[in-house]
Amino acid sequence: MKTKTIFATVVALSLSFAALAQDKQWTLQESVNYALDNNITVKQASNTLLTNQQDIIAAKGQFLPSVNANANHSFSTGNVELFQGQFTNRTSNSTSLGLNVNETVFNGFRNTNLYKQSQLNLESNQLELDRIKDDISLNVVNAYLNILFNIENLETAEAQYEFSQKQLQRVNELVDAGAQPRADVYDAQATLSRDVQSVTVAENNYELSLLTLSQLLQVPFEGFAVEVIEIDSPSEALMYNDVSPILDYALANRNEVKVAEKGIEISQLGTEISKAGYYPSVSLGYGFGSNVFYSNLQQNEDPFFQQLNDQKSHRFTLSVNIPIFSQFQNKTAVAKSRIQVENAKLRLEQTKLNLESNIQRAFTDAKAAFRAYDAAKVSLESQELAFNNSQERYNIGAMNAFDLEQSRLRLVNAESSLINAKYDFIFKTKVLDFYLGKPITE
Repeated sequence: MKTKTIFATVVALSLSFAALAQDKQWTLQESVNYALDNNITVKQASNTLLTNQQDIIAAKGQFLPSVNANANHSFSTGNVELFQGQFTNRTSNSTSLGLNVNETVFNGFRNTNLYKQSQLNLESNQLELDRIKDDISLNVVNAYLNILFNIENLETAEAQYEFSQKQLQRVNELVDAGAQPRADVYDAQATLSRDVQSVTVAENNYELSLLTLSQLLQVPFEGFAVEVIEIDSPSEALMYNDVSPILDYALANRNEVKVAEKGIEISQLGTEISKAGYYPSVSLGYGFGSNVFYSNLQQNEDPFFQQLNDQKSHRFTLSVNIPIFSQFQNKTAVAKSRIQVENAKLRLEQTKLNLESNIQRAFTDAKAAFRAYDAAKVSLESQELAFNNSQERYNIGAMNAFDLEQSRLRLVNAESSLINAKYDFIFKTKVLDFYLGKPITE
């Protein structure tokens, strides 16, 4: 009865796994593309670029003249003193129209540097967006590989369950034939129960890894499944022999370095913008105006448009503003901007140090992962031979069920270690590909 219950549990788990596999299966490339198109952080960074584009338009506008039109109408009524001591009741309407044009001729190259700075901000944020996309791609690949890792673990657990089930049947036959004691049946049932638990754990880990990727993609978990990629056993050919080419490429091409370099240029332009406060500013202005006036005290006044034509006027202005003392505002602005330049240089230096440290660590981890994978292969081969030998000894009665189970557990651990080492090595080589600018979805 207990064996039937165990079998029913495993069948239910297998059916659940099969049901998941029947839904739409996301490929690795689809997963990466979807994440890049729909990730909120990516969308926010894209919106920042749109803001930067508007900043460029605004900076260009500073080179154009400003144009303002004005119109004013006033109405007044009441006593007014026309002559000394003589008051009269007057009602009047006054209308004035005007047009003003102002153009900055020179302001210490402030407008030019603001325009250059707005362009650099756009370039910098585009690089930052590319960096964000790179990180998201790497995270998706990691989550996808974790699913494949858990699938292999699940397959191994199911294979062990099937073996334990056959082993239990064989033990029952031997016990019925009187070749083994009844206690061996209980040991085999206990082993089968542990294998059911292992299948359950593997199934849970698989579903959790699916949940992680679905949350990363921000898609519903219900029915989410991925395409199973057959990953061959990795070879030493995937390993890089020297970290220097990776470092050289990354320091010259990685987006985080380029962002830091743009930061220096932006802060240097900030210094030039601050220096504009020391220069005189020159502007030209033109104004056109006219007015119309009506009063109840006057008769036969000219028509509205005739008055506008008769009273029109033109005004030309040249304004020069020379800074003499700005209460140390210009001086402190320049000093602070120079400090920002130094901070930007330090950020670039720190970015390079962090990048170099990460690559060195990734390279060391990849070498260690390959050694672990190589050792896991040798260990698995040894455990397979040992288990086959234990089975033969058990079949002829030279080994008891407990020792056979210990040998099997060592084999299971060796298989799990090999799977773990394989995917660990593959991911770490993907990290090195990532720093070398190679596609990580291939």
